[in-house]
Amino acid sequence: MPYKKILSVQDISCVGQCSLTVALPILSATGHETAILPSAVLSTHTGGFTGYTFRDLTDDMPAIAAHWKKENIRFDAVYTGYLGSARQIAYVKDIFDTLCAEGATTFVDPAMADNGKLYYGFDDAFVQEMKSLCAAADIILPNITEACFITGTPYKDVYDEAYIDALLKALSEIGAKTVILTGVGFTPDTTGVMVYENGKARHYRHKKLPKGSHGTGDVYASAFVGAYLRGKDAYEAAGIAAEYTLRCIENTVDDPDHWYGVKFEPVLPYLIDALR
Repeated sequence: MPYKKILSVQDISCVGQCSLTVALPILSATGHETAILPSAVLSTHTGGFTGYTFRDLTDDMPAIAAHWKKENIRFDAVYTGYLGSARQIAYVKDIFDTLCAEGATTFVDPAMADNGKLYYGFDDAFVQEMKSLCAAADIILPNITEACFITGTPYKDVYDEAYIDALLKALSEIGAKTVILTGVGFTPDTTGVMVYENGKARHYRHKKLPKGSHGTGDVYASAFVGAYLRGKDAYEAAGIAAEYTLRCIENTVDDPDHWYGVKFEPVLPYLIDALR
């Protein structure tokens, strides 16, 4: 079994089952050593909680990376999630250049937008920096909104296959070798993932649940990275991650008190079995 050393760069939301509190356990469960570089620490995530604390760790990031360089620590993969500023993106680019082992794989989840809008605090300048990071990555995992901002494509919440094909081609033209476009559905009762590589697109389709949950993008991306680094090809990894995320949502929807994330931990045995 491949045993990879992965670095995940994103924030820590201490409560809320997202970002690093999702990435670390899922990547570990898929059988990989996982190191972390926190970009910020929040008491909770920002989706529905109020009065949360926030500590920006941007100034700590280069010193941590410098120590790793001094110790000759290298990573077989780097996986980024939410990055809060253009400075953080610049630090990640440097990590790609200096802390990756030979043959390393870089994954970027450009977590910055959804439902046609940028997240609070982001602007066009940030989008351009994120575009440059996606161009440097081996695999990117945007949703449709993020893909539209990255490529300058007008956002549509109702679309056809021609629209998605054009979006995929535009994403590949910025430089990313493989595109995993999430949240793509052509019928009201289905959704799925488009996998685009070597000029060809494949759609992994699965049922669409009526209710979404916070943090499922992080669950999906982490499961995909873990599966891909276990030797699954992009399409296989996309399907495994999709089915795992779907089961996490199903495991949570009947609990009205658990509105802030998904109960992904009890479903980890499914993910582990799927990788065997």
